[in-house]
Amino acid sequence: MSPLIAALLGIVEGITEYLPISSTGHLILVSRLLGLSGEGVDAFDIVIQLGAILAVLVHYRALLFRRAVGLATGKPESKVLFASLVVGFAPTAVTGLLLHKKIKTLLFGPLPVAIALVVGGILMIVLERMRAARGTQGVSGLEHVTVRRAFFIGLGQCLSMWPGSSRSMCTIVAGQLTGLSTATAAEFSFLLGLPTLGAATLYEGYKSREALLTIGGANIAIGLVVSFLVAWAVIAAFVGYLQRRGLVPFGVYRIALGAIVFFALVRG
Repeated sequence: MSPLIAALLGIVEGITEYLPISSTGHLILVSRLLGLSGEGVDAFDIVIQLGAILAVLVHYRALLFRRAVGLATGKPESKVLFASLVVGFAPTAVTGLLLHKKIKTLLFGPLPVAIALVVGGILMIVLERMRAARGTQGVSGLEHVTVRRAFFIGLGQCLSMWPGSSRSMCTIVAGQLTGLSTATAAEFSFLLGLPTLGAATLYEGYKSREALLTIGGANIAIGLVVSFLVAWAVIAAFVGYLQRRGLVPFGVYRIALGAIVFFALVRG
């Protein structure tokens, strides 16, 4: 892997991690398109998520600091948010430990990614149309994220372990189904990514540490820095975009990309 390729994959990770279009799916497709494969490449694609995690920490630093202080002083809203993040993360942690090897063996390829892209795109469009027809926008504000809602969102996040489905898409849609607004579901999705992506990055980094040596420390650093900078810019713009346009444009994009991948596979 050259530094230029590492930077390109960092850009792809940064753009797609918090958009409902699947970062893992895009990284798999781009890597295969560039002729990259193997355990080291798959591990690199996961480890550079650390840059996106740091972007959330920086962007929400004021909120996280207030909630940390509130948790230490026993404020109810801080305790509820902390409990919600723990409960939302738990189902994914258990499922990931049980199915990690099978997922990497069976689903890390272009065809499973294409299927997940199309199915997820259709789901997003249908749900948005239904909410618009009913005039239902959902409640706004992280204070409305209860432990019960967080558990349901955590169950939805389990589906995101299928590459191409998108962790953001699964958690945002699950949040919408619990009655949250799209923007609030997205914000909780960002925060839930901290323990989820953090655990995945540490686990994969340790498990595949020897394979990562083939990538090179400099390339890993480039991927991390680039993904951090790009993800930070995306987070800043995404919530505002959702409030104006919703999920439909992303659903259309997913279906179009999935169709292109299907066509490419058929053509060999």
